[in-house]
Amino acid sequence: MNAGIVILVAVALAALVLIVAAYLRRRTPDDHVDSFRRQIDALSPQARRPTIGKMNPPEPSPADDDGDDAP
Repeated sequence: MNAGIVILVAVALAALVLIVAAYLRRRTPDDHVDSFRRQIDALSPQARRPTIGKMNPPEPSPADDDGDDAP
């Protein structure tokens, strides 16, 4: 009975290793290139524009509500 369990665990472990190896082998270098392109696109000025707009509030108008130029 114990030998059967050991064999079953060994077969399951071997199957898991084969599945992981097949998955890693299936990945192509294009996956890395696409990932790099997505990262660069995220750094582009168009992608950063909404964030920069949130960080830099709009400039106040030169005229105050009371018309006085003193701070």
